[in-house]
Amino acid sequence: MSPVYNKYLLAADGILIMHFAVVTFVFLGFIFIWIGHFAKRKFVRNGKFRICHIVAMGIVLCESLVGLVCPLTEWENNLRVRGGQAQIYETSFMKEWIHKIMFYDFNEQTFMIIYALFFALILLTFWMVSPEFILKRKQKEL
Repeated sequence: MSPVYNKYLLAADGILIMHFAVVTFVFLGFIFIWIGHFAKRKFVRNGKFRICHIVAMGIVLCESLVGLVCPLTEWENNLRVRGGQAQIYETSFMKEWIHKIMFYDFNEQTFMIIYALFFALILLTFWMVSPEFILKRKQKEL
């Protein structure tokens, strides 16, 4: 193994970990918002956290709607190829991993619908469990 080979694969693994962290943030963030709401935890009202959460899922939905493969998926694939490995993902990161986990082969339109429904749930959550800056605005209006 040459040092260049290791650098590319190490960078690809770093991007994979970052991609997994983003997916985890979106999915678990949604769950933690509701758990925190019912447990009366203040973090669920943190505006920066909530904006980051909704923007992250919004980006995923927009990519899906316009037919883009996530840049993180493309960067990881390109680094793996430059490092001497074959391309890992033929479609998207999520499709590949959900297929591996659930053994279902959903088409891209199904993922688009799933992303849109999940984004709608996040928007509904944003309204029902409002961040602090929205609560303050509502209080001023009263």
